[in-house]
Amino acid sequence: MADAARRLTALAEQVLGAPLPIRLRAWDRSEYGPPGTPVLVVRRRRALRRLLWKPGELGLARAWVAGDLDVEGDLYEALELLAGSLWERDEDTAGPKGLAALLAAVRDPRMRGAARELVRLSGPGLRPRPPREEVRRTGGRLHTPRRDKASISHHYDVGNPFYERVLGPSMVYSCAYWESPQSTLEDAQRAKLDLVCRKLALEPGQRLLDVGCGWGSMVLHAAREYGVSAVGITLSEEQAAYARKRVAEAGLTDRVEIRVQDYREIADGPFDAISSIGMAEHVGSALYAEYAADLYALLEPGGRLLNHQIARRPLRDEEAYEVDEFIDRYVFPDGELAPVGRTTAQLEEAGFEVRDVEALREHYALTLRRWVANLEAHWDEAVELTSPGRARVWRLYMAASALSFERNRIGVNQVLAVRTPVSGESGVPLRPRDWR
Repeated sequence: MADAARRLTALAEQVLGAPLPIRLRAWDRSEYGPPGTPVLVVRRRRALRRLLWKPGELGLARAWVAGDLDVEGDLYEALELLAGSLWERDEDTAGPKGLAALLAAVRDPRMRGAARELVRLSGPGLRPRPPREEVRRTGGRLHTPRRDKASISHHYDVGNPFYERVLGPSMVYSCAYWESPQSTLEDAQRAKLDLVCRKLALEPGQRLLDVGCGWGSMVLHAAREYGVSAVGITLSEEQAAYARKRVAEAGLTDRVEIRVQDYREIADGPFDAISSIGMAEHVGSALYAEYAADLYALLEPGGRLLNHQIARRPLRDEEAYEVDEFIDRYVFPDGELAPVGRTTAQLEEAGFEVRDVEALREHYALTLRRWVANLEAHWDEAVELTSPGRARVWRLYMAASALSFERNRIGVNQVLAVRTPVSGESGVPLRPRDWR
């Protein structure tokens, strides 16, 4: 009798201490659970062996990337249903309380029985190897220029044609700025670039540095629409080649330079303005003060910095912060998020005067949903251009991130800061924004 789905559901409910809110289908084609929901599909017993060897989020992530685990139906709905049972439940048992809960579980006869049942269901087999899309770390100091370049390469050097399918013609890989949910992605990204330029008060003849320039969209917009000379830096060879081609095609090689360069290596300042859009998440908490100080030193007195950065919610005990395992191993290696309050404090500690903070949390949720739709619409091409596992990574992380922004678990903020001179004349208008 095919009953793996029923046994798995009972096992999950025993471990979670609550009903499994989603229907489940197992490798033997059996199904069990509430009707009318998306279906969590355990395609192979190997998924269970992955959980045995690596319990928790990383085991689930490996099963998903390898295709051992899948969802049929609405992925967003599935993630919403599972969030309360898995990820949000994990937050309540983090740190010392989580350790106590784990020790109690080990002593609990029911949990030991659940582990034996999982072993029986998983069947014979060796420890599964991690999917090839997973970052293999061999140690070493975090955020050295060499390690940062390797981390950036893992995320961005997966083929420009793949990103064209996901990002669309704008080739902007950061939160767009939406007039309404009915706007096109391209219009919203153009509005975001223009918003940055206006906040920086760019004028013809000025010199702009774009830190983490991606595929060159910001420097192209600033040079074309505002008449500046711009330097864009990236650690990705593929991004730089793509951006240089776009600059040449736009006829702007006399005003736009693209470099493969670390921000710590720039020696030809000062600049009138600096934009850093979606790059600071890669800096790391240990080096953020250095990042802020370096950008401060690269600005003319009176110059402006626009720092566009994802933020997490603050913790009661900041020492308990841990990087999400799935994101660290498969998406942004070594990336770290900080609360917006800590970001503004460190910018001011470096000497900046923070003049404006604009939260764009809902805007990023809309952006991510459009990227997911693009990926799904070009799924076969995306798989061919990268790998099935890589495409699955991007689909899961973007969908889950959209929900995280919607639920206020993470946010994104544009911080406008000025290197205010000794005179105190910031150059910022008395009413820089009109609120409605």
